[in-house]
Amino acid sequence: MEIPTELRSMLDALRRVGRPRLVGGGVRDLLLGLEAKDFDIEVASVDFETLHRVLAPFGATDVVGRSFGVIKVRSAVSGAEYDFSLPRRESKTGAGHRGFAVAPDPALSDAEAAARRDFTINAIALDPFSGALIDPHGGQADLRARVLRHTSAAFNEDPLRVLRAFQLAARFDLTLAPETAALCRSIADNYAELPVERVWGEWEKWAMKSSKPSRGLAVLEESGWLRHFPEVATLRGTPQEPLWHPEGDVFTHTQCCLDALVTLAAWREAVPARRRLLMMAVLAHDFGKSATTQHAEKKGILRWISPGHEPAGGPLAEAFLRRIGAPLELDASVRALVVNHLAHHHGRTEFTDTSVRRLARRLAPATIDELAIVMRADSNGRPPLASPETHARIDELIAKAHALELEQAAPRPLVLGRHLVALGHRPGRAFTPILDTAFEAQLDGAFVDEAGGVAWLEEYLRTHTSRAT
Repeated sequence: MEIPTELRSMLDALRRVGRPRLVGGGVRDLLLGLEAKDFDIEVASVDFETLHRVLAPFGATDVVGRSFGVIKVRSAVSGAEYDFSLPRRESKTGAGHRGFAVAPDPALSDAEAAARRDFTINAIALDPFSGALIDPHGGQADLRARVLRHTSAAFNEDPLRVLRAFQLAARFDLTLAPETAALCRSIADNYAELPVERVWGEWEKWAMKSSKPSRGLAVLEESGWLRHFPEVATLRGTPQEPLWHPEGDVFTHTQCCLDALVTLAAWREAVPARRRLLMMAVLAHDFGKSATTQHAEKKGILRWISPGHEPAGGPLAEAFLRRIGAPLELDASVRALVVNHLAHHHGRTEFTDTSVRRLARRLAPATIDELAIVMRADSNGRPPLASPETHARIDELIAKAHALELEQAAPRPLVLGRHLVALGHRPGRAFTPILDTAFEAQLDGAFVDEAGGVAWLEEYLRTHTSRAT
């Protein structure tokens, strides 16, 4: 592990008074061949006051939990933050995620200290001086086998750990050990204990960091926790026409679409907030199928069809986002992407300037570029089917949007209230219908710049209305 020089100096100082170990996700990531971004250090055989005294010269210290034995140090050299803690015992004292009594215990052995961690892959420690791995619970073997297994029976004391399993499985392509799945099912009724902000914290990690998002949904299903998210749960068993969807039901299709999304360069290269938006939109894109799917005749043949599932999915997407505590800012964009995700299938004629302007307007605050990513993931989520025609259609949409400079934003009105004022009209309620009509005309291509808009407005006022008062 490449340990920063400043952290190495801290560890050298701590070595004189205690037994420092690198622990948690940083060690797991090292063993997975990933860059370790978080450094958590657990120091045994030292008391809290001594730990604080030794660390103080290295930067600003924040005693975030004296009762928990935790100190954050912000390096005076780089500004980086490092977490230092004492080994501790935890015991359940009441309901809920916070219903624990925590007691630092510097005398704990490595094995005892590791036992409180959630999964074996997170219970591996590293001696920073010898490079030796301390793995009392078999985490390395589970990591090689890509298995997510609970460390001890104390797992069931904290229901949040089930949602941690959900996002960890998706991030690292892990399967849930059968005995861990059984333990998760035994505490499924404890979901109500979790604060919604903690629920969202795990969904957000899933949305931004997944390498195999379908594995997370599989964990929810295997653990019996899928029922807490009914908009997703009802996709299981909702049939699809095999001719168009040989992969299976809508739940399986959604899993395939999510996995297809994370392979797209546009998702991998996106900032975290955009990744989150796109993942939620793809997850929700077919929510409306559970309410609209029917076995009916289409072109003389009985088929499974889902007419109107796009608009039906919009309210369900918002309901889901509220259920998991997502930021309100996601609602409008996710809903717009869900409702319009088949815009490239509606009509087989060439995209016109007007149709693309109106699509960009309907999507706002989402964008045509974002819609195209959702469309590509949807198209690729039907293995083994491939549809070059669909991707060509999406390319056509993007080309038109770029030509109109609408790929990243909706059109803005060119005719504004100030133009009416400049023509001698006083502000009032009469402005609204005039400006609305002007914007519709703009979307239809009646004018493309401000000068053209003013000319259109003058002509409109001459022929359609008297001066507003």
